[in-house]
Amino acid sequence: MNGYAFLRICAVLVIVFSIPQTSIAQIHLNRVSKAERSDGKGYVVRFHFDQPIDSFQVIQPATDLIQMQLFGKDIDTTGIDLPEIGGKIQEVRLYKMEDSYGVDIYLDQNVYVMASAYPDKYSDDLLLALTKATAYEVEVFTQQFLAKNWYLNVNPEDALEITMVPAAEPDDKFNDLADKLKFDTIVIDAGHGGKDPGNVGYKNTREKDIVLAISKKLGEYIEEYLPDVKVIYTREDDTFIDLYDRGSIANKHQGDLFVSIHANAWHNPSVRGTEVFFLGLHRSESSLEIMKKENMIFNDGEREVRELTEEELLIYELAHSGYIANSERIASMMDHQFSKRANRKSRGVKQAGFVVLYEASMPALLVEVGFLTNPSEQRFLASEYGQSIMASAIFRSIRDYKEEYERSQEITSSN
Repeated sequence: MNGYAFLRICAVLVIVFSIPQTSIAQIHLNRVSKAERSDGKGYVVRFHFDQPIDSFQVIQPATDLIQMQLFGKDIDTTGIDLPEIGGKIQEVRLYKMEDSYGVDIYLDQNVYVMASAYPDKYSDDLLLALTKATAYEVEVFTQQFLAKNWYLNVNPEDALEITMVPAAEPDDKFNDLADKLKFDTIVIDAGHGGKDPGNVGYKNTREKDIVLAISKKLGEYIEEYLPDVKVIYTREDDTFIDLYDRGSIANKHQGDLFVSIHANAWHNPSVRGTEVFFLGLHRSESSLEIMKKENMIFNDGEREVRELTEEELLIYELAHSGYIANSERIASMMDHQFSKRANRKSRGVKQAGFVVLYEASMPALLVEVGFLTNPSEQRFLASEYGQSIMASAIFRSIRDYKEEYERSQEITSSN
């Protein structure tokens, strides 16, 4: 059988097997192991069960990713022994769901294999066979599958739902005052850019590219659904903008809100989730580390970290207490959109001394949309679908805040 015939047969299959279940007792997955095949034609991943599972599914959505779903409500993984990270089979991850476990198996980027799975004849184990193939064969085969985000349970219609808020129409008596109080300019700051790539994550994904794509989608949503709001970008392409200049751009255009969009990274690839920051003293070591990364300034080709002093932050807070209160309000609304509508893991609303926020004389937020070092989150954020989900969540929080703000200003001016 030639390669094309093999691929055509495989292409019509989403590999699902049912295994006769002889007992309703709890199933234990004690260990996952990996090894090279004895015939030299690939590798094997073995799932060590103490009795057969209900069924399983295998897909291969990328050349370096194989995903399995192990079905069974009573699968117990307590004390499981997972293989060490590294090698041809880089990592095995498990995700607990209601009636199954999701499995991500990450391969070295120079490994090209095609996956199939079957129950072991001599035990209750499940075997995943990874057979060597050409890069072209694997690339063609993987195009039929869409990667699963095990912890993402999103209703796309709900997560992407965007509606327009009618512009406020105050009485003629208050027109002049109302015009001054309108929420009509937003400044969107795509972090990093040019010679500054920002964080570099899984598969060398660059922060500056991800956040620019999300920023542009956000701007398009605002222009379409909030036509009375002017959108200002600190950058619209791969341009380096100095950290101090970003806030100056916002001030020059008299923005009503400044949103700086970033993507995170961490040494532990399991860490994931969104964070929304407003200006203030950091309350944790993790906030301090993020602040240091985002406060890096390029000076004569060298990287320097500019740390705001407690005195500077206190002076800012005394002079701009209204901005900080509004920033915290919008941050909470945005965090709600991320966790409840986009179903992203929330790492909370936090304060930190970001220079880019300090320079903006208006309500200002710094948004970390996720971790590029987490392979699953990287795939989500690098996809157009994921970028649309994040941009629409940010948009809805801005839309809701605008409506709330203008309603409160209308009441104030009427009084």
